[in-house]
Amino acid sequence: MTPIETDAVDQRPPHSPAYQPLGLATLLRKAVAGEDLTPVGAHLLEYCQAHDDPQALLDLALVLEMKYEKDAALDVQKLALHTRTHYRLKEAVAPRPVRLLALKAPGDLMANTPFECLLAGADIQVEALYVDPGLAPPAALPEHDVLLVAACALDANAGALGRAAELIAASARPVLNRPEHIALTTREAAYALLGKLPGIAMAHTVRVGRERLLAAARGEWNLSQEVDGQYPFIVRPVGSHAGKGLARVADEAELRQYLEGAEADTFYVAPFIDYSGADGLFRKYRIVLIDGVPYVCHMGISRHWMVHYPYEEMIAHPERREEEARFMADFDTGFAARHRDALQGIAAQSGLDYIGFDCAEAPDGRLLVFEVATAMVVHDMDDPATFPHKPAQMRKVFEAFAGMLLRAASRSSPETNHRDH
Repeated sequence: MTPIETDAVDQRPPHSPAYQPLGLATLLRKAVAGEDLTPVGAHLLEYCQAHDDPQALLDLALVLEMKYEKDAALDVQKLALHTRTHYRLKEAVAPRPVRLLALKAPGDLMANTPFECLLAGADIQVEALYVDPGLAPPAALPEHDVLLVAACALDANAGALGRAAELIAASARPVLNRPEHIALTTREAAYALLGKLPGIAMAHTVRVGRERLLAAARGEWNLSQEVDGQYPFIVRPVGSHAGKGLARVADEAELRQYLEGAEADTFYVAPFIDYSGADGLFRKYRIVLIDGVPYVCHMGISRHWMVHYPYEEMIAHPERREEEARFMADFDTGFAARHRDALQGIAAQSGLDYIGFDCAEAPDGRLLVFEVATAMVVHDMDDPATFPHKPAQMRKVFEAFAGMLLRAASRSSPETNHRDH
């Protein structure tokens, strides 16, 4: 992408007084509730045709992506960022609010920490600055009290993380989730970082090119020579999320069949670890560490090894929802206590103020970590009538996240803190 010239970037305020942004949290809540976003998108399109408003374009891009029109969404987002890279996402009520500046990468919903969902109820002013080598850098960072690097560890975000590192070097404010630590949360880097820690089990994950995998499928070389393990293997395209393109292959024939239906050039391959319980069910947990403290976000229980949440099985089986409720109620004295050393190890080794991970308990009792990332979706949008135990638990998570920001902001130097002016 050719860098945008500096004089092409809009120098107006980072918000549009005439337009009240909907934002990620509002639009995602509508989508999760099953609301048809077509009328919202039509209204936004009409508004954008009549007004030069990049903030409305960003909302339109979100609607398009939630309607599974990703290419169109990215085109609309690019148009918005060509006009402006700095946006105010959320106003605060307090007369002198804490000001969060998040450095975001251009891209889809998986490109950044979805902090908007975590801060929907917090009285914090939230602004975003999109950074990337293809975007003109700001003359200076916008005013802020605390800075969060939101761009996550994707191949496409390497340039954005590099630009973020350059920008925060000039900031005297506290920085959360520094880019050099975020970069260590890719699937293969995470294994090197955490795989050998006491109390942790992880599958050895390796990047393998398509031609090399095809050769393995033809029996021309043994996949176990590159990946520490035996069939069955887990295969997924590099950069995929939420189970898209994820499969378990039991032998060379299944690997060949998988590749016939996959278009990617590079894949992650890892040995499959059977984590089913004595009842044959698979239990997967989403945990976040906030300032090193663990919080559970959900527990998925399924007959299938690939567990998503929420999904039909959890809704159809009240006993599983009851088990999740008990798990959340006993989390601090149960799961978190059993895996205290492993959780502390993840916090220390990652060096991140906020990180999420999907995990289970291995047959030998260790914490089985599937993935660590800063961009995992954490929200309170499940139907409270079906999941009555979720709202209180998620409030704990949201309050902890906001508290982390407030504590960090309090470390700002008095000489530069706008509250002392």
